[in-house]
Amino acid sequence: MKRRGQVDVLQGTMDFLVLRILAREKLHGYSIARKLAELSASALQAEEGTLYPCLYRMERQGWINSEIGQSENNRKARYYSITPAGRAHLRREQTKWDSFVKAVTTVIAGTEGDK
Repeated sequence: MKRRGQVDVLQGTMDFLVLRILAREKLHGYSIARKLAELSASALQAEEGTLYPCLYRMERQGWINSEIGQSENNRKARYYSITPAGRAHLRREQTKWDSFVKAVTTVIAGTEGDK
């Protein structure tokens, strides 16, 4: 169940957001989900059923790598890091995202005051 203020994240957008997070640091799945919530002031939540298929898909695409390591609480965890191919994909997606935001902003600005 979504909390008030939460929004759904589309699949392609989830890939983009996860790559942006991994561009900063190597993290395990739970930490990725926490970082997404933290950076979005809890408006975006990465549910397990969405996040892990996203990570596996991006690993198959060659955009991220994974390795087993120790988590903060001394448990085994799979840590994900972005690859050079992932960084190139992220740059392309960032350009698309910037164009999308500009287009939506233009539409919203053009309809202000409409009833």
